[in-house]
Amino acid sequence: MSSTAKQLAATDPTMAALIKRVGKIDLKTRLKNRSEERPADAYGALLRAIVGQQLSTKAARTIYGRILDLFDGTTPAPEQLLEAEEADLRAAGLSGRKVEYIRDLASHVIAGELELDRLDRLTDEEVIEEIVAVRGLGVWTAEMFLLFHLERPDVLSGGDLGIRKAIQIEYGLEQMPTPTQVLEIGERWRPHRSLASLYLWESLAIAPV
Repeated sequence: MSSTAKQLAATDPTMAALIKRVGKIDLKTRLKNRSEERPADAYGALLRAIVGQQLSTKAARTIYGRILDLFDGTTPAPEQLLEAEEADLRAAGLSGRKVEYIRDLASHVIAGELELDRLDRLTDEEVIEEIVAVRGLGVWTAEMFLLFHLERPDVLSGGDLGIRKAIQIEYGLEQMPTPTQVLEIGERWRPHRSLASLYLWESLAIAPV
């Protein structure tokens, strides 16, 4: 067990039992593996997030690949997205609403309203505020960006359904906790809530059917 996992386990007997059952999770390795599934740059990661909303992983990957094909296999620059024909983007699999969203992202970047190169210098709260100003990018997406792209160590998404379900199971709750209750329970896990999140997600993956 890593020193971080030991510190996390010491905060909560239930989390300690979960960590013992799941086994070792190396935060850096897990985040690196997850981030390899997404574009390495912040703009590409947010574009990919919009494309993948409300889709299965397979469908999101397919549609994103079609979009890249429209731009010679590379992530389109914001200017290219604004110049692209809506019909072509729709033909790749995007809904009309998602076309609006990716263009709003492009417009924010071009106008300097979303300064992607400085996000890593902002606090978690400031990053969320910057991201949710773009249409189609909500708090959950911003939190996932914090965790998996910026690799922030203390991120807990109260609204994530997987985390809510895992907490319900691990804590023997009759109902899934509300987002507020998730954050209240997670207070004890600071400053390692990102690792706690990974353990909670992993617990669902290994749960008996």
